[in-house]
Amino acid sequence: MASTSSADGKQTLQFHEMGLDDRLLKDIASQGWGTPTLIQEKAIPLALEGKDIVSQARTGSGKTAAYSIPVIQKILIGKRTAREQAVKALILAPSRDLCKQIYTNVRGLTYSCSREVSCVDLSGQVEIAAQRPLLMEKPDIVISTPRRLMAHLEAGNITLKHSLEMLVVDEADLIFSFGHEEDFKKLVAFLPKIYQAMLMSATLTDEVLDIKQLVLHNAITLKLKESQLPESDQLSQYYVKCRDEDKFLLLYCMFKLNLIRGKTIIFVTDVDRCFRLKLFLEQFSIRSCVLNSLLPAGSRMHIIIQFNCGLYDIIIAAGDSYKFKGKDQVANEEKEKLKQKVKDVEFGVSRGIDFQNVSNVINFDFPGSTKSYIHKVGRTARANKMGTSLSFVTEHEMEALSEVEEYLTNDAGVCALKPYQFKMSEIEGFRYRAKDAMRAVTKVAIRDARMKELKQEIMNSTKLKTYFEDNPRDMQLLRHDKVLHPAKVHSELKNVPEYLVPRLLKDVKPRQSKSKKKKRTGGVKSKTIQRQIKKRADPLNSFTFKK
Repeated sequence: MASTSSADGKQTLQFHEMGLDDRLLKDIASQGWGTPTLIQEKAIPLALEGKDIVSQARTGSGKTAAYSIPVIQKILIGKRTAREQAVKALILAPSRDLCKQIYTNVRGLTYSCSREVSCVDLSGQVEIAAQRPLLMEKPDIVISTPRRLMAHLEAGNITLKHSLEMLVVDEADLIFSFGHEEDFKKLVAFLPKIYQAMLMSATLTDEVLDIKQLVLHNAITLKLKESQLPESDQLSQYYVKCRDEDKFLLLYCMFKLNLIRGKTIIFVTDVDRCFRLKLFLEQFSIRSCVLNSLLPAGSRMHIIIQFNCGLYDIIIAAGDSYKFKGKDQVANEEKEKLKQKVKDVEFGVSRGIDFQNVSNVINFDFPGSTKSYIHKVGRTARANKMGTSLSFVTEHEMEALSEVEEYLTNDAGVCALKPYQFKMSEIEGFRYRAKDAMRAVTKVAIRDARMKELKQEIMNSTKLKTYFEDNPRDMQLLRHDKVLHPAKVHSELKNVPEYLVPRLLKDVKPRQSKSKKKKRTGGVKSKTIQRQIKKRADPLNSFTFKK
């Protein structure tokens, strides 16, 4: 089977042409990967040759597989002549969530050779001593955050000086920002003098260059000539100028009128606002899930896994925890603020984590920087699938919008981020219902909802189940806390009255509860309506309300 041709006529190197082990090829096929992405096509052959690599590629471009495949292949080759078991590869990532995701991907790629290639994730929130037995087995691949690895190195649980052959730093531009700078610089002393290193990053920042100087020698830089976001024929980007209170009204109308279809991620500024939006949507029986940074990493990953499996369609996540301040201030203050907020993983929710089959990204609060905008919107339109982004922009966020527009404007002067025009007067009839719902979402209701979620997490903790079985009285004391009613739900808001539906959308059924749905009789849809309904590849195209 020969190399295939890409759209520009160039030959694309296939996985089976890279000299990979048959078992690895089998597991690659089981992942559903037919053709390598651009970063995989360029990076894998170089890594197999033993080259040091610095790679810049956009979010969702397949960077994890670009380094995992050569790492596994080189370990399999080394097994043929190895005399003893030893740690051969080290993969560092800035957060526990990303470590767990990398571990899952590596396990998937080593399913057929699991007896030959072992892997362990050290990022879990457990005692250092509890992980010592795992390291005594000397796994081939160790995945960890720099801080966690440094703790094991200092405790003498792991030795890398004489066995390590490959070092990978994933999301390298976030390693220092997430507070790992001191630990990263310290662990370099525990590494051998000669090893292969690969840095993977969405952006080539000063932090990446600092890490490059610490661990790389004569590295090849792969700065791929591709947009940070998919092209406009794959990703449609829109923004709407509105007041802050209108954001809730707009989102409510879009969901209830079924204008937003498919799996959707909504990004807001902080966790409190996540719960405010969730409680607001609950008033209209619109179910959603909050990705709460206060929950353990395992719980957050479980939420993402359930979302990927289709258990629910709407997830609300916290993004930037700071407001836009302009180019100069962002450049000077962003790093210091993030360093002071090591525990604030909300900024990292949109980075690296693998949300699958996302149809829409909604920036409920406009991102504070171009970099943040790219990483959020990059959650959709992945793996050659269609996607749509919609950003709500208030008056004080206009400067941030201008910077993003400037970045997304091509040489021909065409901007990929387009304004979405529609008449607010068409949805004014919904405003009183939105106001009724907002009155129920008080600060007390938000606080109680957050407490309730944390208590539910405690009740679901597997670590506590055994304790409560032995101490049932303690369980009863915990359960006898006051019953929480975070927000009174108005049942009359569940369905949309016929008179509120804009005339153009009369034939597009709004969301209703199953018990209230009525069978619609007769009627021929107009050509205008038919065109609106057929635009499924771009769900947000049906937002426009015309007279």
